[in-house]
Amino acid sequence: MARGINKAILVGNLGNDPETKYTQGGMAITKISLATTSVRKDRDGNPQENTQWHRVTFFGKLGEIAGEYLRKGSQVYVEGEIRYDKYTGQDGVEKFFTEIVANEMQMLGGRGEGGGGGGERMSRPRQESAPQRQAPQRQSAPPPADDGFSDDDIPF
Repeated sequence: MARGINKAILVGNLGNDPETKYTQGGMAITKISLATTSVRKDRDGNPQENTQWHRVTFFGKLGEIAGEYLRKGSQVYVEGEIRYDKYTGQDGVEKFFTEIVANEMQMLGGRGEGGGGGGERMSRPRQESAPQRQAPQRQSAPPPADDGFSDDDIPF
């Protein structure tokens, strides 16, 4: 049977600070509102902006990282899966919504822009059926002189 592909790629800015909650089992669930803006020219040659808002949800370790390092205005690259869902509101009316369940994220922009800089791509770990072997660790060179931040500042 053929497999389908459900993949969304977004680059945009957060409209508000992330909201992180934890399940009873301790797994992080972080939700953000991400704005993507496209620009096109109208008949008179004037630029017209069109902004779309997207609900994005991060789970697990990726949710912890997103909740800790992203802020309102941060620019971020997100890859994920499009999900459609519905719920019944307090008024008894069914309401529908669309969200992106992220499995990869890359913070863009510099530290001053709230993006965290770095340019490292982070992804949700995939479940493996067989254990992975690790290469023996080698002794590394002594750490360089203090450059103003500690390893705790690095989100990965």
